[in-house]
Amino acid sequence: MPSSAVPRTAALSALVAAALAAGLLTGSSASADAEDSAGGAAATGVRIHDIQGATRISPLAGRPVADVPGVVTGVRTYGSSRGFWFQDRSPDADPATSEGVFVFTGSGSTPPVRTGDEVLVSGTVAEFVPGGAASGNQSLTQITRPSVTVVSSGNALPAPVTLSARSVPSAYAPAGDPAAGGSVNALPLKPRAYALDLYESLEGVNVRVGTSRVVGATDAFSALWVTVKPFENRTPRGGALYGSYDSQNSGRLQIQSLIPLAEQPFPQADVGDVLTGGAEGPLDFNQYGGYTLTARTLGALSDRGLEAERTRPQRRGELAVATYNVENLDPSDPQEKFDALGRAVVENLASPDILALEEIQDDSGARNDGTVDAGETVRKFTEAIVAAGGPAYDWRSVSPENNKDGGQPGGNIRQVFLFNPERVSFTDRAGGDATTPTGVVRERGRAALTLSPGRIDPGNTAWESSRKPLAGEFSFRGRPVIVIANHFGSKGGDEALTSHRQPPNRSSEVQRVAQARSVNTFVKEVLKTDRRADVLVVGDINDFEFSATTKELTAGRALYAAVESLPRADRYSYVFQGNSQVLDQILTSPSIDDFSYDSVHINAEFTDQNSDHDPQVLRFRP
Repeated sequence: MPSSAVPRTAALSALVAAALAAGLLTGSSASADAEDSAGGAAATGVRIHDIQGATRISPLAGRPVADVPGVVTGVRTYGSSRGFWFQDRSPDADPATSEGVFVFTGSGSTPPVRTGDEVLVSGTVAEFVPGGAASGNQSLTQITRPSVTVVSSGNALPAPVTLSARSVPSAYAPAGDPAAGGSVNALPLKPRAYALDLYESLEGVNVRVGTSRVVGATDAFSALWVTVKPFENRTPRGGALYGSYDSQNSGRLQIQSLIPLAEQPFPQADVGDVLTGGAEGPLDFNQYGGYTLTARTLGALSDRGLEAERTRPQRRGELAVATYNVENLDPSDPQEKFDALGRAVVENLASPDILALEEIQDDSGARNDGTVDAGETVRKFTEAIVAAGGPAYDWRSVSPENNKDGGQPGGNIRQVFLFNPERVSFTDRAGGDATTPTGVVRERGRAALTLSPGRIDPGNTAWESSRKPLAGEFSFRGRPVIVIANHFGSKGGDEALTSHRQPPNRSSEVQRVAQARSVNTFVKEVLKTDRRADVLVVGDINDFEFSATTKELTAGRALYAAVESLPRADRYSYVFQGNSQVLDQILTSPSIDDFSYDSVHINAEFTDQNSDHDPQVLRFRP
């Protein structure tokens, strides 16, 4: 137990409520002045475990403390959150109380210590919420406005706590307290029962992972994800599958480095590579990934040679339809990006007959000058495909109203149909524009669009500040095929898996469910006109195959999520924070009951990406 008489479990809920009321749970350390004035005399005889307490919120939040002892285990000399971690070498007997804590020295102040220094730290205890309180993130307990006395240097560090398949619980998080809005903040930590509780009980502590497989490729911010559970929901290519809301993959952990990149470049890892020798350093909590091992020592990377997949060509009589989010493509992008995307269409996607693109920006890109046309963007893309040995694709789209469809301001992203006129023809029906909805009529016994290309239900509030669906009618060997290209609302605003609310709030889902309902209603109108109609709903749905969004899309058996035809371990098109998951989909109407589906893994698992999404391909015989 702690060495000083600090209020504990009986008063935890009251302490958390008081911290909230006093504004001590904050997204900024600038609250330290107010905390100093409100905290009274500095508490003495306090150890780090007294500061951390047995919940996520310090029982000393807002109070000044004096001469807290410990050994420096890591120093962060860069970024806006500079400081150091120090750890008590005389732990208590409570596994719920962390023995390490972060000392925030300022956004531009070099910490006055070195690893191995024995120090006495005075300052004010604060709870810092990375991303601000509205983010839903858990808070990081820290000491602000510090005064530091170095007692000695060159001391041995506390032995690291090893995170492993044996030590990290399978259960991810406890259910939040309904009386506290679903928050887990005031709940006593149970580190042997829940992974998030274990990580919280080690916040600021020197930890290590052994040799570990990479499940999230190195990103632009020099971070990667590993798993300490090699058999947890493993994909065939080495990732960790996020197959349900209850399969969060508790063995995932983000790795960043405390070593300046000029001294030791950060490993450029793909999914499936192995960090040999693992990593060791303090356990941090940040806005972009939650619990993060900030590595003081970092192992070597073993390249396992992951290769981009290639789908098979369509056979005679098969129509190949694909969807690909090309990530804010505009004419100012380097020609190398266009060339790489063009090669991927030819070499990896086998030149599909119809290719629905998402995130095609207008001809001025993100310059907010009123431009909405995207002819130059598409021209550069289609010419790159030809240069790579592919067909001369024709294209159709509908330009959006300026700045009405979300995405990067000024970019006016939209969906575009590319099609190979040597294999398939487009049925043009004039009149489609940004605000006029296309409809369905019966023509020669078949369902036909009134506008092609046209937009579905563009006046529906579900599509406010979001991309409206693009519908097009094609003809393949004399049979009509209707394709609806989508880019549903993003997940922006959703709380992270590491949120203090459990389960996390998925606020963005409301809009996507409404969008799915709009598309489902339109597909039902098509099927009511012709129950044999071949309809494909494709695109970046921005949601999982098990989500409420997908359930709404498939309601009434109007559509089938074709990704579910794949082996479970291959159902993913995106990797987010070490979780391989579905965002991009192709859904089929009942008449398309015999098809071949492929999620072509060429981007999401790689540090070198042309886009952050993997394209999807479906082949069938109309």
